Amino acid sequence: MSFSLSGKLVVAISSRALFDFEEENRVFEATNDSAYMQVQQERLAIPAKEGVAFPLVEKLLKFNTATESRVEVVILSRNDPVSGLRVFRSAEHAGLKLERGVFTRGRPPYHYLRSLHANLFLSANEQDVRETILAGFPAALVYPQSVKIAKSNPNEVRIAFDGDAVLFSDESEQIFQTKGLDAFVQHETHLAKTPLPPGPFKPLLEALQQLQNSSQDSPMRIRTALVTARSAPTHERAIRTLMSWGIEVDEAMFLGGLNKSDFLREFAPDFFFDDQTGHCEMASEVAPTGQVISGITNQRKP
Repeated sequence: MSFSLSGKLVVAISSRALFDFEEENRVFEATNDSAYMQVQQERLAIPAKEGVAFPLVEKLLKFNTATESRVEVVILSRNDPVSGLRVFRSAEHAGLKLERGVFTRGRPPYHYLRSLHANLFLSANEQDVRETILAGFPAALVYPQSVKIAKSNPNEVRIAFDGDAVLFSDESEQIFQTKGLDAFVQHETHLAKTPLPPGPFKPLLEALQQLQNSSQDSPMRIRTALVTARSAPTHERAIRTLMSWGIEVDEAMFLGGLNKSDFLREFAPDFFFDDQTGHCEMASEVAPTGQVISGITNQRKP
C-alpha cells in the first residue's frame, strides 16, 4: 500500500532552515556548488548544529504517535543528493524522524510542493519563497540569525502571525501605503462587517486548527496569536474576518504602532510570520522569524 500525505500537516523545509549550514553556504557563495558538496561530504560524520526552524520541527513531530502520523516534515532543498546525506544523518543524530526528502541541486524546489500536499515551506532562499507564494503555497524566508527560544513551553507549539499581507490579503495595506493612515481607518471602518480576502497564510492557520482538533488526545497543544499594527477601530474587520472563516486564534494583539518585539518576547512564539522587513529584523532578535514575501511592501522596484 502506498503512503499518503493527504490529511496531514505537511511542512516542507530547506536544509538551511532546519540546520545551521551558514558556514557551508559561505563556501558555496564564494566558490560553487561542487566546493559546497565537497565540504558537506568531508563533514558527513559531523552532525550539523540546529537551525532556526529546528525547535519548531522538533515540537511538531511530537504530535505523532506510534499508531498515528499527524505531521510530516519533508526536506525540500536546492542541495545535491550527496549533501542530503549529511542532512539525514544530522536529523537521525538529533532524534528527528525524517523519512522523506527532495534534493534538486540548484533547480527551484517549489515545483514539488503540490505533490507533497505542503501546508508550509520554510527556506533561506528569497527567490524560492517568492516563487512558492506565487504558486499558491504558504512560504516564508527564514532569518537564520533569529534567536531560538522554543525550548520553553515544551508542550505547546506557539505561532504568531501578522495580519495584512499574511493572514489577510494586502488589499487594505495598499490603501495605507498609498493614501495614508486616515484613508486606511476610514476604509476599514466602512467595511468593518465585510470579510477581508484571504492572504497567503490562511491555509496554514486552517491546517493548524485542524491539527489541534484532531489531536485532543495529545499532550501537545497549538497556541496561535494575531500580532498586528492595526488598532481600534480597524481591529473589528480583522476579528470579523476570522469569525467568517470559522478560524479561532488564542490571542490577538492590536498594537497601533507599538514595537511588536516587546510583545513577541512575552508570547514566546516558536515562529513569527510578518511581511515587512523591518518588523522581521526586529522580531528576529527575540524569536524565530520568517518573512512572508507578499503584498505591496515586497514588490520589486522596476
